Amino acid sequence: MDKDRKEALQAAKELTAKFIETRTVSPGNFAEIFPAVYRVVYAAIRENADETEGTRA
Repeated sequence: MDKDRKEALQAAKELTAKFIETRTVSPGNFAEIFPAVYRVVYAAIRENADETEGTRA
């Protein structure tokens, strides 16, 4: 697993845990919500990485 995916996984786990703590997400719908959170976090990380790489020329 590459660095970006690990970071996205960790952030998605933390966010989903916070959602459960605030009762925005229940443990019953975790399987439905977690993949969506992960996709959004991963896309944001990749987008930021692409922007950063573009400025390093």
